[in-house]
Amino acid sequence: MRSDAGQTNSPKAAGPLAGLTVIEMGTLIAGPFCGQILGDFGATVIKLEDPGKGDPMRQWGRSLPKGHSPWWPVIGRNKQSVTLNLREPEGQAIARRLIAGADVLVENFRPGALEKWGLGYDSLSAENPGLVMARVSGFGQTGPYAQRAGYALIGEAMGGLRYVTGEPDRPPARAGISIGDSLAGLNAALGVMMAIHARHATGRGQVVDAAIYESVLSVMENLVTEYGLTGYIRERSGAVLPGIAPSNAYPTADGALVVIGANQDTLFARLCKAMGRPELASDPRYAGHAARGENQTELDALIGAWTSTLTADALLALMETSGVAAGRVYRAPDMLADPQFAAREAIVETEHPVFGSVKMQNAFPRMSRTPGGVRWPGPALGEHTDRVLTERAGATPQTLADLRARGVI
Repeated sequence: MRSDAGQTNSPKAAGPLAGLTVIEMGTLIAGPFCGQILGDFGATVIKLEDPGKGDPMRQWGRSLPKGHSPWWPVIGRNKQSVTLNLREPEGQAIARRLIAGADVLVENFRPGALEKWGLGYDSLSAENPGLVMARVSGFGQTGPYAQRAGYALIGEAMGGLRYVTGEPDRPPARAGISIGDSLAGLNAALGVMMAIHARHATGRGQVVDAAIYESVLSVMENLVTEYGLTGYIRERSGAVLPGIAPSNAYPTADGALVVIGANQDTLFARLCKAMGRPELASDPRYAGHAARGENQTELDALIGAWTSTLTADALLALMETSGVAAGRVYRAPDMLADPQFAAREAIVETEHPVFGSVKMQNAFPRMSRTPGGVRWPGPALGEHTDRVLTERAGATPQTLADLRARGVI
């Protein structure tokens, strides 16, 4: 890795990971999301894909406008696509040459797959001692469940998220996104950067073992600790957190939903004043965090009756002038129309060879001197094969033609 002095705030500028070379193996979301994060911040991410098929994310999505997935431009962005059959000895040999010159390998095959192909960490690190290998899987590389198939919904269930999601009188619900995969990819990216930092001191790389169920478990707050100390099992609570009030989505006169968070004493007093009911702040039923929690349902009904008399715009304006945290429940159209999103370029447009201009979320978090950004959307399958193998694996035009004829690339 090299440092990048004199960066501008342009998304086309080199990010803080410029000079870091990442080889990405694997498919779908968990591993590729790790690669997306690293690529967003300037790493050279070379994605190895099966010839002819590529990552299934190229075909995933509720709809396929113009025959292409709208998912692939996001998770494939800022990456170079190289087709390579890793199940063939020649493909494995080429992968080994690419990895020998890389800083990071990201993979999310079932544990043991790389070892079967002669690409285990011990073998690869013998040639490249500084290699950092991020391994993303359902249950991790060890333990009795390591060989089980693991997907986001399994990790979300076993990590505790699904049980507490949904209405209390209904079966557990799932989030509308594959949050377990994304959390695992995020943990893997964080682990990669910690391993790179440690490498500065030791010269040695290491394995980052990111399990989906543990990535979900890591964000489950005090769920396990509370049970261990008190025997309390957290249950589904719908739109509220039990004992935290007021903190809910409230209806408005024009049919919208506005979330209001005023569970601290000072904020609650401001809300009561805005409602024209300042006496509620000192009412024994609501004066203090514990009292509001005990009377949460009653308090939410009282607030909801008031918010229903105002339009969403009027309610939000009143909450802003009163210093009370509030926000509209957004869908994609709302995000695209919001001035805050626009001012910070939270959603950006990039050119796509099939779709034309496509919109997607920007790179986060923000960096003041070496920002990340979207340099290009997900590439065509094998778009960079010839160039990468020529520059990094010593391939000649004749070699490339022979490999392509045999289905290796």
